[in-house]
Amino acid sequence: MSDRSFLNWPFFEDRHRAHADMLDAWCAKHLPVDHGDVDAACRELVAMLGRDGWLLPTAIDPADPKPLDVRTLCLTRETLARHDGLADFAFAMQGLGTGALSLYGTAEQRQWLNKTRAGNALAAFALSEPRSGSDVANMDMTARRDGDHYVLDGEKTWISNGGIADFYITFARTGEAPGARGLSAFLVPADAKGLNIAERIEVIAPHPLARLEFKDCRVPASALIGKPGDGFKIAMSVLDVFRSTVGAAALGFARRALDESLTRATKRELFGAPLFDLQMVQGHLADMALDVDASALLIYRAAWTKDSGAPRVTREAAMAKLYATDRAQSVIDKAVQLHGGDGVRHGHIVESLYREIRALRIYEGASDVQKVVIARQIMGGT
Repeated sequence: MSDRSFLNWPFFEDRHRAHADMLDAWCAKHLPVDHGDVDAACRELVAMLGRDGWLLPTAIDPADPKPLDVRTLCLTRETLARHDGLADFAFAMQGLGTGALSLYGTAEQRQWLNKTRAGNALAAFALSEPRSGSDVANMDMTARRDGDHYVLDGEKTWISNGGIADFYITFARTGEAPGARGLSAFLVPADAKGLNIAERIEVIAPHPLARLEFKDCRVPASALIGKPGDGFKIAMSVLDVFRSTVGAAALGFARRALDESLTRATKRELFGAPLFDLQMVQGHLADMALDVDASALLIYRAAWTKDSGAPRVTREAAMAKLYATDRAQSVIDKAVQLHGGDGVRHGHIVESLYREIRALRIYEGASDVQKVVIARQIMGGT
């Protein structure tokens, strides 16, 4: 049983504690699912999460729009990740993929949210390109106005839910100004003519990923989210909300690794005594617990600050993601070491955590980029 004492911290309200407890019980009953067919597993997870109401926090209610609750998003990702990494992925993509609609969408565009929150449609966030990942302003994809339509041309890559999403929030250069000020965001249905899945991408922890090609892809002008030139602002606003949740997912992985290590240390014997009796093992476990708690403090500080009305939490979210993902990597590495051969045996939970954690230090802003963001923030830059 994972440590739950952090739920008593003043960052949370009773509703958050109740949410975490109910979700933990749900996860124990329903997770993990069979990962044999990853696409099918993600569709199943989204349907299950939507059916039982767990996707409601991922987007605003179009009929009663209220700000997204970042603490609930973080608690949900932490809990799901502790039980099943693919379940966390399925939940997270529903939020990231609809963030632009929650924050800037028109009433018509937000009708998609009724489907995503119910688990009846899968969302995707198409920002990265072969030449521009963390450097969003260096985007090559273009969207030109043609009467009542925009025509999109270019590529997107490393797109989560690529190949199974029902729509893609897609960013392209519309040219209102140089660099970041000349980008716009569009809602592109998966069946739009000229949009093709060019490649499915396999990674060490299987998730649906793809490279997308847009060739003379025509979408109505009503597909524009916000105003022309608002794309960079929209993307950064979405990441400002969801970047802390990446740290929360890493925290969930780290908690599971610590739980498994505690069990291993008390049940495994070495030289006639429990592994836990070795001082070096106690030292490893203490370091792991310290990393878990310090990460949680940064994550829920960022989430609480955003929920308290801060317009931006760029610094707080960057610190949370950077620290939590890097330290989770260290916690899980220690767990592998404590498990010995079992720690690298395919199918063991610790082995799967080792593969799951690595990508979190890259996506939604790599660790080195987060350091740049933090440095600019403390110098008063933007």
